[in-house]
Amino acid sequence: MVLLAALLAVLLDCLLGEPRRWHPLVGFGWLAQQAEKLFYGAAASSSFTRRLRGLAAVVLLVGGLGLAVGVAQRSLGSWAWLLDAFLLYLALGAASLGEHAAAIRRALEAGNLDQARRCVGQIVSRDTAGMDEAAVARAAVESVLENGCDAVFGALFWFFVAGAPGAVVYRLANTLDAMWGYKTGRYLHYGWAAARLDDLLNWIPARLTALTYLLLGSRRTAWRCWRSQAAAWESPNAGPVMAAGGGALKVRLGGPASYRGRPESRPVLGEGAEASSGDISRAVALVNRGMGLWLALLVLLALGEWALA
Repeated sequence: MVLLAALLAVLLDCLLGEPRRWHPLVGFGWLAQQAEKLFYGAAASSSFTRRLRGLAAVVLLVGGLGLAVGVAQRSLGSWAWLLDAFLLYLALGAASLGEHAAAIRRALEAGNLDQARRCVGQIVSRDTAGMDEAAVARAAVESVLENGCDAVFGALFWFFVAGAPGAVVYRLANTLDAMWGYKTGRYLHYGWAAARLDDLLNWIPARLTALTYLLLGSRRTAWRCWRSQAAAWESPNAGPVMAAGGGALKVRLGGPASYRGRPESRPVLGEGAEASSGDISRAVALVNRGMGLWLALLVLLALGEWALA
């Protein structure tokens, strides 16, 4: 049933894409905001107290909802696989990622840089106002490769490991990290638990994602970039994903970027030509081929298990 649920979820994502209204992750974001108001505490709280408060919020939100999914599964009995498929569909974001990437590519190809900046600003946290065409394309490719892990391979991995509760917990951790995982005055300590949980849950999926990119792209370049560049990146999981992805596509990523008005000098990842609009489509195709590879492997494993039964 795991295979059937996964295939149905991917089919729903391909056909329906992201829910246009009332997306559960949007609702969870609102819930997280309410929890932050409750748990954050006074401005004078110590760093240790702030971390404890952040940990309590993460446990309540992620643990509570993960437990609720498990209870719902048990109550449905033999029909639980339909709930699994629906929840995995909500956790996946391959179609939405492709739509956002296509909008950026079309704007660049039409010569509408302002529109391209607005579109890429919807999927990255860096400042986009001063970006040139290459910077927009580079940001889009980086986002596609990194979100390939978060919104596709990581969700599939935890679904295969722990069913719908695993996929839900993983995506909720992603969301909290995106909201609280910044090293700013407000979130440096409060967001510590959310960031560490996301790092932990992503450690294996990130390396499987990097391996997937390597297998489906320029293998030697991807391996060389992964081995030599990933450790220099601040994120222990984004580094391998984007280094291997950039190498697989033979495109240069990373480099200087501005976040909340503050320029940052980031290491270079990948190698080759400067990113262009065409590389955005190539990155999306790499993610989609990788998803197909994972599902094909799951089918083979299921057939092998059936043959040995």
